[in-house]
Amino acid sequence: MANTWQKFVVLRAGKLQGVKGPGLFVIFPILDQVVAVIDERIQTTAFNAEQALTRDTVPVNVDAIIFWRVHDSRAAALEITDFLSAIERVAQTSLREMIGSSMLSALLSDRRAADERLRADIGAKTAIWGITVMSVEIRDVGIPGSLQDAMSRQAQAEREKQARIILGSAEAEVAAQFVAAAKSYADQPGALQLRAMNIIYETTKERGATILMPSAMVDAMNPAVALALAGQQPPASSGPATGPAVPASGRQSRKLP
Repeated sequence: MANTWQKFVVLRAGKLQGVKGPGLFVIFPILDQVVAVIDERIQTTAFNAEQALTRDTVPVNVDAIIFWRVHDSRAAALEITDFLSAIERVAQTSLREMIGSSMLSALLSDRRAADERLRADIGAKTAIWGITVMSVEIRDVGIPGSLQDAMSRQAQAEREKQARIILGSAEAEVAAQFVAAAKSYADQPGALQLRAMNIIYETTKERGATILMPSAMVDAMNPAVALALAGQQPPASSGPATGPAVPASGRQSRKLP
């Protein structure tokens, strides 16, 4: 009796009698012989390649796993002696061929393409044995420690370069905004005064803050002084002059000859 996932390959008098299963089947002693019991469930096989050279002559260690199943029990039993070990050897050979024809950067960055290429290569070689390759997955790519350090430094340099480019662009935009603000303040001295007062207010919001201001800045907050600095005259007063009078005794006269 065969389980639902099993197939029994039966020879009668040395010739193929049939593939039995699943369920009950009858064989005749002496005449019939079960030469193979095939498991048709999906199976996995791990394989690797050590110190394999890539196309750019970098030694790498690659670990992978293959998912496969038997779709033709008769071919798996009669076309090859041991299909289990044959799958592993074919997978290792195909992996080394793929590594030798690939650049290290492509192997590290595009594993999906490498998986698909391995699946197609291994599947083409095992199809005649009645075996279907479901998928191949590369689990790990090991590179030398010295090369890892060099790649890490290169990646860090690239990130620093990009950060400096972004910072420079931001500073250029800020400088342009400062130029526009300076032009606005030049045309509107009152806006500059309000801005200075706002800065002082924002600074003094913190408890216990002490501000030391130069006298020029205090004078700049005087509207009359701000207008004078802007090249404008303050409006004349309509009232009488309030300047100090000069006493008569202080006047000097000159007698003509």
